[in-house]
Amino acid sequence: MSQSQLSRHLTLLQATAINMTDMVGIGPFVVLSVVAEIMHGPWFLYAWIAGALLSFIDAMVWSELGTTFPEAGGSYNFLKESFGPKTGKLMSFLFVWQTMIQAPLVIASAAIGFAQYTMYLYPLGFWETKAVSGMVIILIVFLLYRNIETIGKISVALWAGVVVTMIWIISGGVAQGHFLEPIKHINDGFELNMAFAAALGAASVKSVYSYLGYYNVCHLGGEIIAPQKNIPRSMFISIAGIAVLYLCMNISVASVLPLAQIEQSQFVISEFIQQIAGPKTAMIATILILWIAFASVFSATLGYSRIPYAAAKDGAFFKVFAKLHPTKNFPYVSLLVLGAVAFGFSMLFKLKEVISAILAMRIMIQFIGQAIGLLALSKRKGRDFMKWKMPLYPIPVILAILIWIGIFVSTGRSMMLAGLGVTLLGMIIYYLKTYTKVLPYTYSILTRFIR
Repeated sequence: MSQSQLSRHLTLLQATAINMTDMVGIGPFVVLSVVAEIMHGPWFLYAWIAGALLSFIDAMVWSELGTTFPEAGGSYNFLKESFGPKTGKLMSFLFVWQTMIQAPLVIASAAIGFAQYTMYLYPLGFWETKAVSGMVIILIVFLLYRNIETIGKISVALWAGVVVTMIWIISGGVAQGHFLEPIKHINDGFELNMAFAAALGAASVKSVYSYLGYYNVCHLGGEIIAPQKNIPRSMFISIAGIAVLYLCMNISVASVLPLAQIEQSQFVISEFIQQIAGPKTAMIATILILWIAFASVFSATLGYSRIPYAAAKDGAFFKVFAKLHPTKNFPYVSLLVLGAVAFGFSMLFKLKEVISAILAMRIMIQFIGQAIGLLALSKRKGRDFMKWKMPLYPIPVILAILIWIGIFVSTGRSMMLAGLGVTLLGMIIYYLKTYTKVLPYTYSILTRFIR
């Protein structure tokens, strides 16, 4: 079986829909209040602008690597090719290692958020909430257990629900006649000092979480039509569209609800709709928000399921993950395993715990690592090797590295240590697997067990 067995059927529209549904999810509806509380002032909108700017800059790195190596697995291939034979194997292994932890965390976070927001419609106990989040993941795996053409169509349908819901929320604020008031007062009491910088860093950890997913198309590189054109286009269209929607949604809510209520609300969008249209309409809005959360889990799980597959095809992971479904032509083992781990995480963790953990584990290897890898690759192969070239190179790459370092520090000491610990453990396992005979026997036993 070769990489070409994955069929290129995803169009620009479908790729963009997959990206945008992954980006939105439950994140902005839950995180909106958290960002406002951290910033504690009308300038909380700056955190959403900061998230959009970082995404645009980082998307340039993804575009260069994604168009040059348009294969399933995304960052796995980028890291392996960018750092050369020896270091590339280590970096790509570490990426798959942390992906097997953080990818289920991402999926679980969306499912947990879904369950929490369901409580606006009906009060749930602890185990009832866990049951809802678990059932969401099971349903997602069921829907993804099919060929990519069908998945592309499902993605567009889910994306349409995302756009309609966001536009409805925004238009609700516009109709109240005070839409521009939050912008007029955005700098009231504003002081550019270290306290603001610290708050912006902490708030950006949450806002950036809501933008994550703009690169999902790169994980599906082996299934994108005309990847040299459609991979960067889908990313930049997704970021621009989502940034406008996020800013307008935040402005709309702030034009109706007082800042104190926004900061303390657990269901801020539902309360916003209730304020302008009554409780029955708020329930409809809540159902649509749950639609968006479900769409996000669908898109994220789709993209992540291709990473262990790509590594296994390359001989760097359990061979069983390289299996494609005999009739539907998708990596079904990878999908089932990630779904099972995500189900377990959804039973164990709370939403706030996983958001910072997701970023802390991703930043070092995936974001900073592949940005440094792009610099190394450009130096080794020359700029003409890249299929898409960013403007003002290498300034955007350096900016991306510096900003990601700032975000990593802002995740907090415990999460930084967790991220470093996961990376260090991965390095130890890689060393034992590659240079000693301690792991081969265990590895073969596990492989037979998984089969």
